[in-house]
Order: sequence, then C-alpha cells, then structure tokens
Amino acid sequence: MAKKSKKQKKTKPPIKHKPKIKKGKIIKKKFFPVESEITATKIQLYSTSADELQGKTIKLDLTKSLRGRAFELTLKIKKEKDKLISVPEKLQLFQSYVKRIVRKGTDYVEDSFEIDCRDKKLRIKPLLVTRKRVSRSILNNLRNQARKHISSHVKIRTTKEVFSEITANKIQKPLSIKLKKIYPLALCEIRAIKVIGDAEKKGKEEEKKEDQPKEKAK
Repeated sequence: MAKKSKKQKKTKPPIKHKPKIKKGKIIKKKFFPVESEITATKIQLYSTSADELQGKTIKLDLTKSLRGRAFELTLKIKKEKDKLISVPEKLQLFQSYVKRIVRKGTDYVEDSFEIDCRDKKLRIKPLLVTRKRVSRSILNNLRNQARKHISSHVKIRTTKEVFSEITANKIQKPLSIKLKKIYPLALCEIRAIKVIGDAEKKGKEEEKKEDQPKEKAK
C-alpha cells in the first residue's frame, strides 16, 4: 500500500508595505533627528513627515549610558519651527533592577508624593535601601527627611533640570550623605518620576511675593 502524501501547507507571500500616495505623488519615509537635552543618545525616528511624529512618545533604555543604573526614559515628541525636540515625561527604574537591589536581611523605604517644580507638577517616588534590618522609627525618619530634601531641591528647578540631575546622580548623592547621619544606606535612588500636569499658578505667585524684598518696619 502506498503511503498517502502529506498535503503541503501553502505559505502566504510576505506583505509589502506600499509607500503612501498623495495626489499622484509617492511619499517615501525617512529618518528624522530628534534633539534631547536629557540624554546624549542620538534619536532618529522613521516617518513620512515631521508632523506625523508630533505628540508621539518614545522609550529609551539608559542602562548602558548610565553605567548599570537601569533607568527607562519616556520622552514626548514636539515640533518647534523646523526641528523636532523631545520633552521628558517619565523616568523610572526597571522592576528587575529593583528586585535585585532589595536583598534579604535589609529594609527598604518607599514613598510617593506630588510637588510643583517651576513649570510642571511632578510625582516622585524615592527608594531607600538600608544595609541591615532597622526599626520602624528609623524608616519613618528616613522617609520624612528624604521627602523634605527632595521637595526643597525640586521646587526651584525646571522639569528638564530635575530629570537631568536625577540621571547625573546630583540629587541622590547629597541626599545619601545627609541620610547617612540617620542610618547608612546601601541604595539611595529615585525609583520613578513622572510629569502629571502643569504647576499651579498660585504657587508661582507666592514665589514671586517671597522673592520681593520685605519692607522694614518703621
């Protein structure tokens, strides 16, 4: 008896994406450079025009550029005149990095609060990891002092300055030295920072009043 030959499955030919046609003209895609003040990584996006990239978000892995600090940066694309720029929207540590840092025999402090910087409202989530187990009172003291230090530092800076200083470790390092007086830390980091809206106008008006010299009492 001859064996029945197996039916060969018909493979579909690969779908070729045709270029867009506008009024009889073929529009070809090309790479558009995007400027960024937060990272030195070169950004180029593939599109038919710069207008199509307006408002889109991109994510960058900064682990290599920050030498092991596993940050993911989210940027929003905006068009200014004839060039594309990127605006920081979010910066956060990868979850796998956090799990690797928080080990057995240590304690950690997490916090989440909102603060107005000079141009935007931010939500900041610091992460502190102690070298050994500590009491709850020490953890609360670390949390409160960290919030005070970060808030006073952030409120007089712009969004770009805050994001840049976090990637450059300019906020975390002095904070770690300050908290060392309470208890030495194995890690002092900003776990996440996100832009959640515009800064309140009342805050800006109050800052202007504070900057004005006070009249001396007669």
